[in-house]
Amino acid sequence: MTESTLTRVRSTGRHDTRPRPATLLSTKIHAQHLERLAIVYVRQSSTRQVEENIESTQMQYQLVDRATALGWPRDRVDVIDDDLGVSGRSIEGRIGFQRLLAEVSLEHVGLVLGIEMSRLARSCRDWHQLLELCAVFGTLLGDADGIYDPRDHNDRLLLGLKGTMSEAELHVLQGRLRAGQLNKARRGEFFTHAPIGYVRTENSLALEPDDQAREVLRIIFAKFAELGSLSAMMRYLLKHDLKIGVRDHRGPDKKTLQWRSPNQATICGILHHPIYAGAYVYGRRESNPRKIVPGRPGTGRRWASVDDWDVLIHDKLPAYITWEQWEKNQQILRENSARYGTGAARGAALIAGRVMCARCGSRMSVSYAERSNARFTCDAARNHLGSKQCQAMNAKPLHDLIEQQVLLALAPASIELSLNAVRTIEADRATIERHHKQSVERATYNSDLTRRRYEAVDPGNRLVAGELERRWEAALVEQRQAEEAFHRLQQQQPVKLSSDDECRIRNLSENIPALWRAVTSTGIDRQTIVRALIDHVAVEVIDNCERVRVSIHWAGGFESHHEIRKSVQRFDQLESASTIRAKVIAMKQSGACHQAVADALNGEGFRSTSGSEFTTPIIRFLCKRIRAGGVDLNPVTVSPSLLSANVWTLARLASHLGIKRETLSTWRRRGWVNADRNGQRWLFHANAEELSRLRKLAEYKRIPLQKTPEKLTTPKQQKGSRSP
Repeated sequence: MTESTLTRVRSTGRHDTRPRPATLLSTKIHAQHLERLAIVYVRQSSTRQVEENIESTQMQYQLVDRATALGWPRDRVDVIDDDLGVSGRSIEGRIGFQRLLAEVSLEHVGLVLGIEMSRLARSCRDWHQLLELCAVFGTLLGDADGIYDPRDHNDRLLLGLKGTMSEAELHVLQGRLRAGQLNKARRGEFFTHAPIGYVRTENSLALEPDDQAREVLRIIFAKFAELGSLSAMMRYLLKHDLKIGVRDHRGPDKKTLQWRSPNQATICGILHHPIYAGAYVYGRRESNPRKIVPGRPGTGRRWASVDDWDVLIHDKLPAYITWEQWEKNQQILRENSARYGTGAARGAALIAGRVMCARCGSRMSVSYAERSNARFTCDAARNHLGSKQCQAMNAKPLHDLIEQQVLLALAPASIELSLNAVRTIEADRATIERHHKQSVERATYNSDLTRRRYEAVDPGNRLVAGELERRWEAALVEQRQAEEAFHRLQQQQPVKLSSDDECRIRNLSENIPALWRAVTSTGIDRQTIVRALIDHVAVEVIDNCERVRVSIHWAGGFESHHEIRKSVQRFDQLESASTIRAKVIAMKQSGACHQAVADALNGEGFRSTSGSEFTTPIIRFLCKRIRAGGVDLNPVTVSPSLLSANVWTLARLASHLGIKRETLSTWRRRGWVNADRNGQRWLFHANAEELSRLRKLAEYKRIPLQKTPEKLTTPKQQKGSRSP
């Protein structure tokens, strides 16, 4: 009997899975198969299919009768239904399929039954893995069409075709579904669920009917535009106990308005969603196959740019803000992101993220050696081309300039600032009071509603009456808490400012510098003001010296140009280094003290490497560096007639021998060289023979714990008889 007679097809086209008599057993089933288990694999692709496609699930379970008809005892038939509600796209996350592969590999399975091959796998990779294992360990496969032996060439060909069709069917169904969704989206009618602040209508979305829920969303957008930071707005909402009205789109409380505390993810989603600007959008997220994690739906998806959205229809839906305001919010969020170029208002640097290199046009990064010691660096050339650093500078002189210019810009607006501050504070307090007043009204209505429900119940029905009584008590507690919060708000923050508060605000606004440097003004506050007034700052270090050319690009297009001084690391980097050096040499050789030299340099406007005035320690260090270069800074009191060819000064002889002046002074104290004191200085006597000995002494490498030879340390020329 052929295999095709084992499975009959009714005229309706449905497969007949009724038990067959034992005489119709397939010739492919042998004793070795009957000695093992028969496994019935049951799967549905989603939870919704499990709930709705009950008949399909029952048909799969009825394959147990098919296995018994083929000769397996009932106790030797196992059912694997662990994958109900799991897609067959991948082996990941399919515990039942993984268990099936393990049982086949252990030679425990003689037959695997499924209603159709697509139940086993929708991926050719997983399907052929199962075929290979079944062929190696002698396991049969069966569906409603027949029994197949993977070792048989014809059956293997048919099974491969069935697996390919199962995978292709999945892509066809997905493509058809995607095309239908896209066609409906082009009309602006495809919705999954309503975002916060909206409710579903028959073919579209409408604004939330609850006034308080809408008011909270308007507060969120208004405060974000004012504060410019998601974290600052979160702190504002939590401080004033503002909750968001949310309607779940699934679960037992579906479509019921619930009040929940805000969280950063929810607020971020609200700010990013273009629907609040009245725009209908489809295709905001695109799939990246390289980042898809098998078995985890939703992975591998990323946010697409506005230009890559499939559908964008402006003014399609009711809006909370304008499209221009939404675009501005996205710009603020990008700037606040750590990955974005300008950086957010963070750290001690006043203008961090908006300093540009005027040489190459790159953005200069900020680093901190200490908390308040910021430094701007342009590393674009070094990072991208491997060349040297473009330029760098300490942030303090630039901060001082920016602070000065910002205060000058704010000075004319002091009166207007005071008036705006009063109006803003009063409007803000009025909004908060209105919100809490609505909370009291809502709590009062809920308590009255639960009271009426309790009074309407039959007193004899204690089970229902007891539950309604508990709900009434809970509603009364919520009402009392809302009323207490409202009264506390009225006492602490009245809507109308007192005369003392208005006077205090007016005084602060008239003294902008004091307000700027006040303890209550945080670094973030100052950074926010600077970022609102200044678009970016371009800096250029002139000739790698202390001079820096600064161009401030203000918001609105105005530019101002300035020049500041920065600190340098070396003395020779100063533009006036040669002039300062010559001045120090001349004054020291004329007998001036260190303080006199410092006063003279400061009086002429010269500054040190750090940008500060010259001091005695700085002049002392500078003189030491000049002497190290072989320049004698002692006053010249020796008559030129005394300086013959064999008479040397300390600096001149040390330079001639190529040794340090300290070394030559040590030789003098030890008596290794002839010298006479002439006033405040020493004169050394050395002819050609003596110079030869001194050179050998300079070149001699002294051995530790061993005395230097006397022939090198004994002068051969006596001191001169001339005295000063």
